[in-house]
This record gives sequence, structure tokens and C-alpha cells, in this order.
Amino acid sequence: MRPLPAKASPESRVRRPFSGPQRFLLAGSFLITLGSFAVLPYVSVLLHQRLGIGLGTVGLVLAVASLIQFAGGVVAGPVVARIGLRHSMLLALALRTAGFAAFVPGLTRPVLAVGALLLVSAGAALYLPANKAYLVEGAPEGGRPRLLSASSSAFNAGMALGPPAAAPLVLGSPGVLFACVAGLFALVGAGHALLPPGAADRVEVPRSDAPEQVPDAPRPGPSPFVVTVLSVYAFMFFQHYLALYAVPRTSAAFYGAVLTGYAALLVVAQPLLAERVAALSYPAALRWGFGAMAAGMAAIGAGGHAGIAVGGVLLCLGEIVLFLKNDLEALARSVAAPASVFGRQRLAAGIGAFVSGVVGGQLYGAAEAAGSARGFWAVVCLQCLVLPSALLLRRRTARDRAGPRAEGA
Repeated sequence: MRPLPAKASPESRVRRPFSGPQRFLLAGSFLITLGSFAVLPYVSVLLHQRLGIGLGTVGLVLAVASLIQFAGGVVAGPVVARIGLRHSMLLALALRTAGFAAFVPGLTRPVLAVGALLLVSAGAALYLPANKAYLVEGAPEGGRPRLLSASSSAFNAGMALGPPAAAPLVLGSPGVLFACVAGLFALVGAGHALLPPGAADRVEVPRSDAPEQVPDAPRPGPSPFVVTVLSVYAFMFFQHYLALYAVPRTSAAFYGAVLTGYAALLVVAQPLLAERVAALSYPAALRWGFGAMAAGMAAIGAGGHAGIAVGGVLLCLGEIVLFLKNDLEALARSVAAPASVFGRQRLAAGIGAFVSGVVGGQLYGAAEAAGSARGFWAVVCLQCLVLPSALLLRRRTARDRAGPRAEGA
């Protein structure tokens, strides 16, 4: 008989202040994302307009880069197991620094520019799982929600501020911009080299003698990997197609304001809601998260400034619940090292984003051809309602089938 998961001790529920290394990593996460998003949103423009690469080729390059960035996360576990967390982060930052530096001569050489983008993507694939693993290594389970939500807030703050910060330079002086970003990554990397060794920097080898690490511990809810695929799949419809829908019906300025407000709400609300999200059962988190997404898609489909703004708020709440709970559940269930867990979660996100891109283009095109773009959001809303219901029903059916066999064993 497998032991039930241990209840969190009173000590694990005490709010401990973040350590110095944790605070540095959170600040570094903001700077890294600030630098990345000062450049990456404009790469398609640079490749097409400055270097003259055809749009079809640009799309292929960006698809390959995205695949490396997400699916490459599975490499993080083996790399960390061999060289440790701190050295893995240093390697990742070295790749990204070299990539951004290579963009400077790449502004006149397409092959160099494409190679630079792939280097940056490879560094991102390795860095994020190692970064999250360093943050949570040695932290009690009750402290993980605050750490992961603070990490997400730092990343999202950088994502929100990066594009407007770079706008004055990206087209007029892109070489200066890329050189500044490469310098920023070099400085952040030097800071990582000063991180102290200790529990968080040990080579990660799962302990086979730990009694609490039992494979397939009986926790309610479906697979976090599958839920992450479906969560990102549903969310990326909003991410990819809101601009196409909102700008013609409102204005580019309003769309920008919605994105800015979305990022600000995410940065502020996720740490505030982290412990409430952690306290939810996994099935309840699915119902709340996908329910908020469904309501958000319906509000966007209703159209108008108010509908789109309300939809953005609801989608933000859905993201907070699902994305944080998926990571927490994946950590709680797995006997693997944290870097491996986060790497698999990145792979799941990549699969969801890829499928959403393929399906979404067909759906939106069909809706526009039928003269009703609102129908697109209605279909997406329906998917957000059906997906968690199907997952929970499948889980309940599997449990009911296993019940008689378990009793007879």
C-alpha cells in the first residue's frame, strides 16, 4: 500500500524571507526578460525588412526557434545532473550572451542573424528550468508557491517593459541595442558566477532511499503534463489572435493598453493569490482556471472595449491559477529532480503552443470566411469548458474501473 502524501508541517507554512541568492535570481529574472523582450518581439521585423528574408522563411525560422526554446527544456535535466544547477545557468547565459552579441554582425549577414537567434533560444531552453530548480531547491513545499509566483511576476514585468524600452533603438540603432543587451547578459552572468555553492547547487540526483519519494503517489487529478499542454493550448488562442480581433474593432492604442494592464495585473496578483492557488485541489484548480478562461473568451467575443478589457482580466486570472498550479502539482508528484520536472513542463508548454498555432489559424480563418469572427471566440470558449470536464471524467472513470481490482487484490 502506497503512503499518502505527507501533510505540510506548521514550519512549512511559515512565511520565510527570501534568501540573498533567491532575491538575486528574482532580480536577474527581471533583467534577463527585460533584455530578451527588448529584442525578440522585433526579430521578425529585422529579418524581413532589414535583411530581406521572405516571410515564409521568417515564419519557419521563428517556428524552429520556438521549438528549441520550449522542447529543448527536456535537455535541462541531464545537463543539470552532469554539471549542477549553477553551472547550467552560467552555460545558458553564456549561450544567450553570445547569441545577442552575434546579432551585431548579423545585422548585415542573414546566416549569422539566424544562428544568433537559435543560440539565444537554446540558452533560454536551458536557463529557465535550472533557474526555477535553484529557487525551489531546499525550500519547503509550503514555500514553493511564493517563490514560483514571484519568479513569474519578475519574468512578466520584464516582458511588459522590454518592448517599449527598446522601441527608440530597435529600428534606428539596432546594433547599439544588441550590444547593450549582450552587455546586460554578461553582467547578469557574472553575478550568477558569484552565487554561493550549497544545497541549491548540488548535482541533482534523485534519492532512491527517500521514503517520501514514491512513484505515482495517489494525488487527485489528471497528469500535470497533459493539463499543461491543454492550458497553454487554450491560452495561446488569446495570445495569438486578440490583436487581429481587437485592433480593427477598437484601436491599436486600446489593444496596447489591454496588454499593459494584463501584464501589470499578472505581476501584482499572482504573488497575492499564490497561497490560495496552492491550497486548491487539482480538480478545483482546473474548474476555476479553465472556467475563468472560458468566461474571458466569451467576454472578448461579445466585443467592444468593455468586453475585451473584462476578457483580459478573466484570462489573466485563468493563467494565474492554471500555470502556477500545474508547476506545483508536477513538482509534488514527481520523484525526478526539479530541473527535469520544469524541463518537461516547458516541453508540454511548447506542444500546447504549437498545436494552438496550427488549430487557431484554421479556426480564425474559417470564422472570418464565414463573416463572424465572434464565432472563433465562441468555439474557443466551448473548448475551455469541455477540456477540463473531459479530463476529470476520464480520471473518474479510470478510478472507478480500478476500484474493484484494488479491492480484490
